[in-house]
Amino acid sequence: MLGQLSDTDIRLLRVFKTVAECGGFSAAELELNINRSTISRHIKDLELRLGVTLCQRGRGGFSLTPEGRHIYDAGLRMLASIDEFRAEVDDVHRRLTGTLSLAIFDKTVTNPNAFVDKSLRLFDDMAPDVDIEIYVEPINEIERAVMDGRFHIGIIPGHRTSTSLDYIPLYDEQMYLYCGKQHALFQEKTSAISKKKIQACKYAGLGYHSPNMEIGRQLEMQRKATAYDQEAIAHLILSGRYVGYLPDHYAKSFIEQGLMRAIGEKTFQYRCQFNAIIRHAPKPSRVTQTFLQALIKSHSHN
Repeated sequence: MLGQLSDTDIRLLRVFKTVAECGGFSAAELELNINRSTISRHIKDLELRLGVTLCQRGRGGFSLTPEGRHIYDAGLRMLASIDEFRAEVDDVHRRLTGTLSLAIFDKTVTNPNAFVDKSLRLFDDMAPDVDIEIYVEPINEIERAVMDGRFHIGIIPGHRTSTSLDYIPLYDEQMYLYCGKQHALFQEKTSAISKKKIQACKYAGLGYHSPNMEIGRQLEMQRKATAYDQEAIAHLILSGRYVGYLPDHYAKSFIEQGLMRAIGEKTFQYRCQFNAIIRHAPKPSRVTQTFLQALIKSHSHN
């Protein structure tokens, strides 16, 4: 049995978390600012303490064992709880310190309606002593990590809702269906591209529940490729073999280069509302509330 957790155990778990996320000891050296032999010793100490093998390392490369994956997931939840406790203590002292973990859905930086950069600037004015971690993740991963406390705030397209989360509207974006330069429909006149022709095309869609998935089903698209971010969708479109949805602001540069065009704009399009999400309970820390205020203020007059 593990028994009482000590400060040393927590420190070793943080080392293991970094190693797992970096994908090996060598890659973790720079992040942890300690040498590989020390990292290896820390992982061995943690394995002895827990009584399990956490990872495989050697000529075959680095990988987590099933037990290591389980410990990693459990460790993330525990470390998030510790950080939450620290934030609560800081709240008592009315200090804005610690770390804010923010997760954003991909390809939003070119959206003229998104002012996350302005929000970050405003937040830094309000809480200059808070460190920031920003992740770009799929919708489902952001939702799950906000629910279990690994991310404090997420920014995602609206789709289905959860009673475990609170949703705050921020901005929207326009989605169109695109084909690449080598696609059979690229040279056709707009008037000649019928709904049936588009529905007969190979369709590249996102592989998790999202507005993209819903609209693909509604319009009876023939999914032949599955991707997990919008850059992957762009690669599939550029291959000339698939059609797929992209935000108009992200597709703009491809269109200007003559590499893509929108098709079926009247029917094969939708608008996406983006929301900030936070856990419904427990009450968010003052750091989280302050960043949420910055997000709302930055988007309220645009």
